[in-house]
Amino acid sequence: MVKGANVGLAALSEDVGSVMVSLGWSSPTGEGDADVSVLLLTADGKVRSDGDFYFYNNPVAADGSVQLLGKTPTSDGNEDRITFDLTAIPADVEQVVVAASRYNGARFGDLDDVRVTLADGSGEGLLRFSIEDAGAVGALLFGELYRRAGDWKFRAIGQGYESGLAGLAQDYGVDVDDDAEEAEAAEVAEMAEAENVPPQATPSEAAAEPVATEAGPATGAEAVAAVPSVAVPAPGPVPVVEQVVSESVEALAKSVPRPRTAKKKVTLPKVAKKSLAENDTWRTARLFPVSALKSDRDRETRATSVLLSVMAQVPEFGRRLTAGFGAPAGRMETFTEVSLPNGDSPRRPDGVIRVERAGKLWTALVETKTNGNSLKPEQVQAYMDIAARRGYEAVITLSNDVELDGSPLVDVKTDGRRKHKVALRHLSWADVTHQAQMLIRHEGVGNAAHAWLLQELLHYLQHENSGCHGFQNMGPAWVPVRNGIDDETLCQGDRRAVEVVESWERLVRQVCLRLGGELGQKVLPVQRAKRGTEPRVRRAALADQLCLAGRLDSELRIEGTPGILALTADLRTGKLRTSIEITAPEQGYPLTWAKRLIRQLSDAPADLHVETLLDGHAGGPRGTLERLRPEPGDILPKNNAEITGFRLSLFRSMGNTRGSAESGFIRSVDEAVDRFHDHVVVHLDRPGSTRR
Repeated sequence: MVKGANVGLAALSEDVGSVMVSLGWSSPTGEGDADVSVLLLTADGKVRSDGDFYFYNNPVAADGSVQLLGKTPTSDGNEDRITFDLTAIPADVEQVVVAASRYNGARFGDLDDVRVTLADGSGEGLLRFSIEDAGAVGALLFGELYRRAGDWKFRAIGQGYESGLAGLAQDYGVDVDDDAEEAEAAEVAEMAEAENVPPQATPSEAAAEPVATEAGPATGAEAVAAVPSVAVPAPGPVPVVEQVVSESVEALAKSVPRPRTAKKKVTLPKVAKKSLAENDTWRTARLFPVSALKSDRDRETRATSVLLSVMAQVPEFGRRLTAGFGAPAGRMETFTEVSLPNGDSPRRPDGVIRVERAGKLWTALVETKTNGNSLKPEQVQAYMDIAARRGYEAVITLSNDVELDGSPLVDVKTDGRRKHKVALRHLSWADVTHQAQMLIRHEGVGNAAHAWLLQELLHYLQHENSGCHGFQNMGPAWVPVRNGIDDETLCQGDRRAVEVVESWERLVRQVCLRLGGELGQKVLPVQRAKRGTEPRVRRAALADQLCLAGRLDSELRIEGTPGILALTADLRTGKLRTSIEITAPEQGYPLTWAKRLIRQLSDAPADLHVETLLDGHAGGPRGTLERLRPEPGDILPKNNAEITGFRLSLFRSMGNTRGSAESGFIRSVDEAVDRFHDHVVVHLDRPGSTRR
């Protein structure tokens, strides 16, 4: 589409009751990011209330019409996805505006390939709009869905807002809370302290507490009438009611707190309650026991039943997992071991998901694998054929494998003559664990019972007997490639090197999911490939680099950290390197920078390597933290060269085996990233923090 164009959705697909809108971009540095937002507008172009403004702190509509799914890494950047159940949009809403905003002074003009795409309920892409002239704006209106003659249409807009998200939201009638009340209260308190006068209550505090008079506390209408409009400098009787009646209505209106879009939810307490057990050998009774699991079949059956039952009972969790597959937000029912007619031999998928919304039914078949078992193409193909014949919307595969862009886990054939389309979707157990962690530990769920169910699910998934441990094997090509690098016999173009690169990418994505779930922050892999590069071409180029240099490299962007966490596995030396580069402060003296950095790293490991980065030079002074602690000035260049930043690095030995056992490569990568983040990254100044 071009800017200003519009198109009716019904003309593009028959399955537009539920659609997915994806906002995407890439960055030359790998550090570009933005937050999406959605506004529901009436015919006058304004929101009905602040509750019609959906953003990161208010991601899901109560009626399921809007669901912000969060970011998904792509081959060259990120995509932020939103699902709309257009059948559930309230009748008085005429427009749905989709926008995004940047922060910390960043601009959309710094990003590449800024785009919006729209897909129907089956996942088939219907349209794409690329924004070429975003410019130096902090907020960008990508497009809008709007009603015309009972149908929904999409308009490509691409309009920027120099005033950022606040300006955009205010234009559409959202009352943006800019913390003015807090600033005013702080100023009043400061003035009162300087004059030795008791501070006046803020308007909201005045409304929260009845006003006392000499006759006693005021109640009911008396309290409303007695709202003060002038500060009382000293103890004494409250001003006469007649003196403030004319201003009481205005004061009362100001005292009403602004609507909040964030809802109070239940999360797990950070500190567990003390157990009533007599000793540590007693085991807590679990809702989902794992002790009786003896075979792969038992694990698959139990894992499917556990997951699907929690999805049906915890709406937030069920929606989180299925919304990206085109499912509406409605009443969900789940089933296991379902028998479906298929000629002389009925098929028995591991599970079925059915969601009802406004009289319409969305259905999906589920095929599950646990441990190291892989999905069988012929089995998935059979389920795709059955789903097409019986009118199912999707087939969902679930295993420990992580699917990559351009490298599907299972290749299936679709009959183009069939009118009904079936989407093939994949979830890894790491995805499931991540979503459960985000809800129970950080975002919260509706009530305590849902929180407990999610906690039991997490305990089950993370137990060693469940078989739901995520990606845990680097594959059969790992050992031959390592040997080929050691004896220098691995040649460019070797397919086994590509397989190792794919396994490495799967591992890195799983590390991001695990770390993001623990921190409650966005953790995404950084792709620095040129825009438009096909994933297969990019991985082939990385495989050639592996053959030449013997290294696997990756980068992780962790929200709220001062730089990119770089991860390198050197197969020649058997070493893992984790590092981060931080820029030098804009003000102050180099010696002050060095001393401050060493103080921040007071609890970091003594073997941490610190290197000074110089402008126009290959490298500056370097040394271990143990040597630099008594003499921070040793890290400064002797020739007064300009310092651009510092690089901090930790090294450790790689695991020997290809799996996730104690001595495995996967375990060593997890431990290296955790150690570096917990002992180094968390102690560094956050972006935008004040330096003193």
